[in-house]
Amino acid sequence: MMNNYDANPNKAEEIVKDMDNKAIQDKLVNFDEFKSYLSSKIELGKNLGMDEEQLAKGAEKVAGYLAKNAEPQNREEALLQELWKVGNKEERHKLAHMLVKLAN
Repeated sequence: MMNNYDANPNKAEEIVKDMDNKAIQDKLVNFDEFKSYLSSKIELGKNLGMDEEQLAKGAEKVAGYLAKNAEPQNREEALLQELWKVGNKEERHKLAHMLVKLAN
């Protein structure tokens, strides 16, 4: 049985903050590696009982953190960052859902 702590999307932000910058940059260098990494985290979330909405909220937290704190390492990430920056709250939420689908 899952408790609220396990599926809390705010945990995603805490985990990203706890990762050292090198670990984050290593995952961002190659877009395929980024998708694979995201896919493994989505699978972990599913195993914890998170539904698509909870996964998207977690993806929003991570994407917001990365948009503010990480330099894009390739064209795809630069495009995602630009889309994130110009999007409003609703558009960012939809983009987070699309990222979950992309990596799933």
